[in-house]
Amino acid sequence: MSAEIPAKHSSEFALWTALRFLREHGIVFILISALLLIPCFWHRHIQAGDLGSHVYNAWLAQLIEHHQLSGLVIAQQWNNVLFDLLLLHAGNLFGWVAAERIVVSLAVLVFYWGSFSFVSAISRRSVWLLAPLLLVLSYGYVFHMGFFNFYLSLGLAWFVIAIALHGGAGNWLVAMLLAALSLLAHPIGFLLGIAVTAYILVWKELGSKWRMALPVLAGILWFLLRLYFAAHDAFEAGWRTSGFLQVLGQDQLNLFGRRYLLLSCVALAWGLWCALGAVYDWIFRGKVAADSVQLCAELYLVALIATVCLPENLRTSVYAGWIGLLVSRLTLVTAIFGVALLGSLRLPRWSSYGFIIVALVFFAFGYQDTGKLDAMETSARAAMEKLPVGTRVVAVANPPDGWRIEFIHHSIERACIGRCFSYANYEPSSQQFRVRALPGCYVVAGSAEESESMSSGDYIVQKSDLPLTSIYQCDEADFTALCAMPLRAGQKTEDPEADPASSPLSEPRSANPQPKSKN
Repeated sequence: MSAEIPAKHSSEFALWTALRFLREHGIVFILISALLLIPCFWHRHIQAGDLGSHVYNAWLAQLIEHHQLSGLVIAQQWNNVLFDLLLLHAGNLFGWVAAERIVVSLAVLVFYWGSFSFVSAISRRSVWLLAPLLLVLSYGYVFHMGFFNFYLSLGLAWFVIAIALHGGAGNWLVAMLLAALSLLAHPIGFLLGIAVTAYILVWKELGSKWRMALPVLAGILWFLLRLYFAAHDAFEAGWRTSGFLQVLGQDQLNLFGRRYLLLSCVALAWGLWCALGAVYDWIFRGKVAADSVQLCAELYLVALIATVCLPENLRTSVYAGWIGLLVSRLTLVTAIFGVALLGSLRLPRWSSYGFIIVALVFFAFGYQDTGKLDAMETSARAAMEKLPVGTRVVAVANPPDGWRIEFIHHSIERACIGRCFSYANYEPSSQQFRVRALPGCYVVAGSAEESESMSSGDYIVQKSDLPLTSIYQCDEADFTALCAMPLRAGQKTEDPEADPASSPLSEPRSANPQPKSKN
């Protein structure tokens, strides 16, 4: 199944290429797609960080459209909205439980088969041996943090690049249409599709002597961009401190604690071992790598330089929310370039065994840990059933020590649908998303800073915030156990059982929170 893709199809219209692929590999396509979607159905709800907020805000958008809620408006926005629009329309037709499964499943299929198409197109072979690795990356850090507009945008961008590489007027038209959809989802995916396509086309036009100038030029540009962010304090840029070994792409497997970190190291080591095996076969057995091996190596190197130079967190203005966890997201791009590099080598057939084992262990771990989050959401729903309809709540839930997935409190917001309002809802107060708050809105906090501080538990409740109820972790031995209790002025949002603070309530409401933007 790793045969070369014939060159005669290089300019074939993308639709005919896809139909031929389905005709030749239809059964495999169906089986892989079915396996790919299992995690979207193995719990009562899909547990993926910010997904709960996406669904909750789609519900708010539905209320706004039906004139059932005041104080919030829907803004006309041309990016970072595709996933939310799909959720809203699916929710109107099928209800919210079905909508999240349908739209998330669509996003997963787009990302997986988009990345598969890109890797196959650039290496000029169908990379079935690497299918398990792409399965794992499809459910990596970006998925579990719930950055679904970004995730969907990347999936579309991989299709854009793959189709553009075929050439021809028809393919360019399809690529431009998909690029427009990618922009509607998130600008980073759109920029990735344009930049990588341009890089490849220029690379092909240059002679072998001049090709090395491209990664050097790209590296210089990334370094200058780093200097620019560092020199302008208004961005409040902060760089990732986890070390170079955590930007190689395998960090996408590091999710819920130390065992994922160890598994990610095993996956990286196995990938390097397989690459060494391919190089050995290349040198001593004449199994020559694809012509694209140098190109894929350059793309991987440029992506590494980008993740070193770009800030992890920044903001565009003092009034805007944070653009956070940027590098942590972009290592997914690095990982796909790494897969493309492996795909350009003639990997030994035994290489797939290790990737299959990594995938099985990864999904077994994931089933266990997302099951805990599903239990937490069930606990939240039970606590909320005792509250009057329309209650304003603040969801405060911190993950266990060592977890890299932070936004677990958003599943509590999803449990609010039809019953209560999340007062710490980040999106409307940040003014950066489709649903936005008007001044004096009753159902959300007044600013992004207050929202962040409420969710982290550090916010000191003011009299003007009342009535307000905290949904909080009430059992130190079980982080999934949640309780509901009304808050009083002077209390912190995460500790409604404590006495109110004795300090004057006229003091600053919150400390400067750490950036946790979903932008």
